[in-house]
Amino acid sequence: MPHEALVTFDRLRDAEAYSLEFFKERGYIRKKCRVCGEYFWTVNPDRDVCGESPCEEYKFVGRNLAKKKLDVRGSREVFLRFFEKRGHRIIKPYPVVARWRTDMFLTDASIVDFQPFVTSGIAPPPANPLVISQPCIRLVDVDKVGLTFGRHLTIFEMGGAHAFNYPDKEVYWKEDTVRYYHEFVREEYGIPEEEIIYKESIWSGGGNAGPCFETISYGLELATLVFMQYKTLDSGLIELPIRTVDTGYGIERFAWFSQGTPSCFDAIYGELYPKLEKIIELPKPDRKLLEAYSPYTALVTPKANQTIHEARRIVSERSGIPLEVIEREIIPLERIYALLDYTKSITFIISEGVVPSNVKVGYLARLLIRKAYRLLEFINSADKLVDLIDLQINYWARDFPHLEEIRNETIEIIESEINKFRETIKRGAAYVEREIKQLKTRMEELPTEFLVRMYDEKGLTPDFVKQIAEKMNLKISIPENFYELVASRHLKAVEAPTQDWIRILEEKVKNYPATKKLFYERPLEFNFKAKVLGTVDNYVILDQTLFYPTSGGQASDNGFLKWGDNRTRVTEAILLSGGVILHKVEGLIPPSGIEIEGELDRERRLRLMRHHTATHIILGAARRVLGKHAWQAGAEKEPDKARLDIYHHKRLTREDLEKIEHLANGIVMSRIPVIIKWMDRNEAEKIYGFTLYQGGEVPSAIIRVVEIPGWDAEACGGIHCESTEDVGLIKIVRTERIQEGVERLIFTAGTSTLPYIQENEKIISEASMMLETPSASILQKLQETINELRDLRRRYRSFIKIAAKYRAKELSIKSLEFDKLRIYVSREREDDKEYVFAISDELIGPPQPKCFIAVYGGEKPSILIVCNEEAQNLGLHAGELASKIASRIGGRAGGQSKLGQGVLQNDVDEEALRKIILEVIGEVLKG
Repeated sequence: MPHEALVTFDRLRDAEAYSLEFFKERGYIRKKCRVCGEYFWTVNPDRDVCGESPCEEYKFVGRNLAKKKLDVRGSREVFLRFFEKRGHRIIKPYPVVARWRTDMFLTDASIVDFQPFVTSGIAPPPANPLVISQPCIRLVDVDKVGLTFGRHLTIFEMGGAHAFNYPDKEVYWKEDTVRYYHEFVREEYGIPEEEIIYKESIWSGGGNAGPCFETISYGLELATLVFMQYKTLDSGLIELPIRTVDTGYGIERFAWFSQGTPSCFDAIYGELYPKLEKIIELPKPDRKLLEAYSPYTALVTPKANQTIHEARRIVSERSGIPLEVIEREIIPLERIYALLDYTKSITFIISEGVVPSNVKVGYLARLLIRKAYRLLEFINSADKLVDLIDLQINYWARDFPHLEEIRNETIEIIESEINKFRETIKRGAAYVEREIKQLKTRMEELPTEFLVRMYDEKGLTPDFVKQIAEKMNLKISIPENFYELVASRHLKAVEAPTQDWIRILEEKVKNYPATKKLFYERPLEFNFKAKVLGTVDNYVILDQTLFYPTSGGQASDNGFLKWGDNRTRVTEAILLSGGVILHKVEGLIPPSGIEIEGELDRERRLRLMRHHTATHIILGAARRVLGKHAWQAGAEKEPDKARLDIYHHKRLTREDLEKIEHLANGIVMSRIPVIIKWMDRNEAEKIYGFTLYQGGEVPSAIIRVVEIPGWDAEACGGIHCESTEDVGLIKIVRTERIQEGVERLIFTAGTSTLPYIQENEKIISEASMMLETPSASILQKLQETINELRDLRRRYRSFIKIAAKYRAKELSIKSLEFDKLRIYVSREREDDKEYVFAISDELIGPPQPKCFIAVYGGEKPSILIVCNEEAQNLGLHAGELASKIASRIGGRAGGQSKLGQGVLQNDVDEEALRKIILEVIGEVLKG
């Protein structure tokens, strides 16, 4: 079948896709599970269930079925060495933060390391076949962690044995994949053949799909053997030219099976329990109770038509354990299991430079931290989160040394996030109350979307929101899968849609060849000759060009195209997806087929080059000053200035900036050559690691590496200086907090720095003249002036209080009365809010209900209304009064029940104001 042909998912359900010669050799037969209805392969003709829990309970718990007991480390080693002996090269694990991809944030399977570049044929694999034990993080089941005793984890190691089969090179496919698994579990774990079951299934993920076998023994799924051979499209499946063996051996599950412990957590963290007990109190239910409960734990998952409580009741019936015993003995243990899992995930994510925030992978890190913190609060151990993180680092650093290398940064970032969460909780009650009151429709029960909004906007956890809502006599039901719900909305990046005008241009130029990029060959040349291949609207297409197009955050070159006596200005160069570069021109458009001469704006190009190289230098400096978590979040290089956005958990200090500037300019003065080379992707990753991808993914087998030896190396397509000394003086002009967790550094380099320095000198000179003091004494003189101003303000406030007392006496004589209510009306010509408030303070004390209404200022005055508590109890609302009065006069106002404020569009005298107030107050009190 040609690989362009479309097929449907039904094709993956054909028995032919799962029928193997290996099964015939071993006497396996295909059967249908009487419980779940899925097909499976077994050597036991009497077996009528697939064997996977919950179709069948676990049968390995409390038994010594494996050849030997293994912890996670041992399980990993056995797996890797087995496949190494069979010709697979061991590959180091990739990071858990998938920075080499733009479509997802976390590595959730070993195949993610090789999608889409290897699986689609863009780049070769680092080895073929290969084997890897890849730490993975999945948050799709975050609310199930602990409940199922280890069936669900947020962090786990996936043992991946991968083979990539090309049209001209077959490595191995289904037969050998199943044969390897069979040998593995029989030889390494001693599982008898009658307990090795292969369940048919379909796998889809990362844009690919294929048939697969879920391998099951004693009720436990131990691995998934995927045969990835399709690309998924909206309309169906397309067969891939490269067929990939994608196996996922559960490293923790094999350890669990080998030990036969009640839970997978016991197998993963058992060695940690004595140290954990010194940090938090551990429940200690009877082991026999746990062994009786564990086989049925696959049932304890929240479902649309079944609550966790209902699921526990079913487990109680099947296991014979009273429900009250489960709730008393098991639930506290589930919380400990979840804490162990969450804190390990947090440790791995933060150690790779993630700063908790409300966006991208930072959102997911924050979710885990706050969920773990609230869980610790529930067991009265909220202050122990950092201790648990430290415990995880100590335990796992032996296998993953980077955890120890970045320990201090990890702890600091988590402590910072804890403090932010505490502040959020302090301020959160008032915010939630206000938002509930502002809901447009009255309701007895708050919707789930309200909980989601409170969490997404303010990081307020649903249990906290529930406490506030219940105080307001509102019901609220928290979905048992709440965190799975919110996480699912943030697991994948949202791809920015291609702009319509770009799509139109790409369609118009689709038949043109890619433009030859002379700017890589001759970056310091500014003139070239080229042939005009065609024109589209006011865009010119050349066969080759020196004009660098807008790309990678670097602005495009400008300049001119010349032919004969004609000259037209190039205002922008644009790179389209097919490799065609368009030259946008103003003026005459050269005819197709002629030869033109291109001329770049020399100074613009040089400034852009300096700013791009300076970006790499500053990033290297920032990572040394702030820490390895300071990854690039974005960058833009313009001729007059540039910006670099970096992840950081707190505001940059003046000291931070000075250190970064000092280091950056030291690199400039060191005259280090900037080395640019095209490298095999796998070789570059091996040498430089994944910090190569500071600027994001590079979809190519060969990548362009820009290296400042000993300082920085990145995959980069920009134009750079030949040496760091060519950059010139680097000056950080200012910083901004563009969003939580991201700091923006705006800087200049080389000749672009001069205008900034000159402008600062001008400001200093003018300040010196205004203060009548030498520039060196400006700060001292300014401090003296500020002190004098403060003294004057203090005296002014004293005079205001005296004046306000006299004015209050005048207003008391002219006050209005409505039964018990007294109203003071003031029209002040001075635009002085402080004075007006001082008058109010003199007038509206208890016990009589009082309201102070003032209009102050000139032609478009302001309005201020203050109602004391007694007036509010009569039904007066200052904000509503201000709104009504402003609408009569002309203007807008509003506010809270005590204080209303606004701005009027028309002037009003005191007599007219008193008349309007009488009308409005009368209407309010009658209503």
